[in-house]
Amino acid sequence: MTDRDPIVHEDPAPDDDPMMVRIGYALYLGSILTGITALAGLVIAYIYRRRSPAWLADHYTFLIRTFWIGLLYMVLATMLSVLGVGVLLFPLITVWLIVRCVRGWRELERQRTPSPLMNWAW
Repeated sequence: MTDRDPIVHEDPAPDDDPMMVRIGYALYLGSILTGITALAGLVIAYIYRRRSPAWLADHYTFLIRTFWIGLLYMVLATMLSVLGVGVLLFPLITVWLIVRCVRGWRELERQRTPSPLMNWAW
């Protein structure tokens, strides 16, 4: 390379290995027992979403949305615990998390995007 040759910075190739998405789903499911591993899954999702092909980026988006929606549900359930209703909501939130992770993982193995991405329910 000479001084006159421009330096070309190429974007890295998209990371099309779904292993990190699997790890993200596993960390979310592990958070049912530990409570903190979902945060690691969230960090992974934010880091890998930009450099993934579209179908995997949708899974990372699904993981990110699952974290923030789940956190909102937990905060609401905690606030409603004062009234006694929140205590009943915690098991429902756990089931919601399991269903979303299993559904997302199933679609990952089929190499499809989780649909619908914008759903706040299941």
